[in-house]
Amino acid sequence: MEEIEILIIEDEHMIGRSLQRKLEKEGYHTIWAREGAEAREHFTRLLDLVLLDINLPDANGLDLLAEIHELDRDLPVIMMTGVRSVESVVEAMKRGATDYLTKPFNLDEVILTIKKTLEITELRREVRTLRANRGDQGLDQVVGESDAMLEVLEIGRTVAESEAETLLILGESGTGKNLLARAIHNQSGRSGKPFMEITCSALPEPLLESELFGHERGAFTNAHTMKKGLCELAHRGTLFLDEIGDMPLGLQAKLLGFLESRSLRRVGGTRRIDVDVRIIAATNRNMDDMIRDNRFREDLYYRLNVIEITMPSMRERPEDVMPMVRYFIDHFNRKFNKRVQGLEKDAETALKEYHWPGNVRELRNAVERAMILTRKDRLTLNDFPMRTRQAAPITEGEHGITLPPRGISLDFVSRELVRQALERTKGNQTKAAKLLHISRDQLRYRMKQDQHELD
Repeated sequence: MEEIEILIIEDEHMIGRSLQRKLEKEGYHTIWAREGAEAREHFTRLLDLVLLDINLPDANGLDLLAEIHELDRDLPVIMMTGVRSVESVVEAMKRGATDYLTKPFNLDEVILTIKKTLEITELRREVRTLRANRGDQGLDQVVGESDAMLEVLEIGRTVAESEAETLLILGESGTGKNLLARAIHNQSGRSGKPFMEITCSALPEPLLESELFGHERGAFTNAHTMKKGLCELAHRGTLFLDEIGDMPLGLQAKLLGFLESRSLRRVGGTRRIDVDVRIIAATNRNMDDMIRDNRFREDLYYRLNVIEITMPSMRERPEDVMPMVRYFIDHFNRKFNKRVQGLEKDAETALKEYHWPGNVRELRNAVERAMILTRKDRLTLNDFPMRTRQAAPITEGEHGITLPPRGISLDFVSRELVRQALERTKGNQTKAAKLLHISRDQLRYRMKQDQHELD
């Protein structure tokens, strides 16, 4: 059993000692405080449950309950009282107590109450985690104060409230295209129906086709049962096609046919099935280059691109860095049961100066790393990855590139120059490679290596 830490606040020696022995025999780790002042010394510990006597020699248990929940509103507190008073029990429950025990109590009853309370608390945490992972929040909860993000959110709201059947989201890797797609779904009239998603680059063409459109029994080897595809499963909901630019050409034609008819045939089937689904596609590719190189169908592009939203990179929305950092700190405080209050000034300065080539994904990973490593109530510069600490801009001096006073990582310099070259050429890899005096294959290798490091 994972070690559970319980704080017992009880002034009567016999009761306190009996509770401590019984709980430790059951496998719990306990701390016993005999008065309010002693109990307060333990409030900042990572506790799992508190047993709190209402009447203490130096404190009122109801006041201590309020103090506990000021520090951790989710910490379960079971009140203990020897006074058979309905008023005191009702007041304790109104102030947030999870349950109560009336003295004298049976120790087996205490254990049952503790187990029930811990199970309910864990279930509530799991529900919150599942909701957070599912993204059960609309566009109003998407973090963004910059003009660029406010524009994105405004278009997103318009799309969500409309009957638009297709939407294309463009943007660099890690900008949060999938989160925007899910938020639009949650904001729409389709929110009560499924949100299905698939990454088009993750599967070979035959498997991808089966995942999208389903298959009939016996359609191919090992197709022992009929399987509905995501298009069918997302009926009246939303289907999110991530990395649509990597979809094989053969399947692009079948997707175009589905978009035009809103009906499908399962692989190996003959019956057409009508489907009502909103398609949201996303890509980090330069679609003009893809079409010019005959790697993406122009007619499919225009069919998907009825409404287009471009997610800005973190470089284009620097004013959103700190709001997002605060959001992630709050998120990981709940996840890791910590109480981090913010950042030291030097850490805040470094995060603001850094270019965040991995965008929101890199920012989230950096904050998560810092939250795991820190032992303080504020994140320091040393809690963050080395590359974020070396955020001084690269400058060109009389004798070439100037080394910043604090030094800089060669890996960072390489990534930054690749980023600037791609930005200057609007994503054209051939032109970017020429600017860097390397071949296109060398550029693509560096891009893959940089992305692998960020992921």
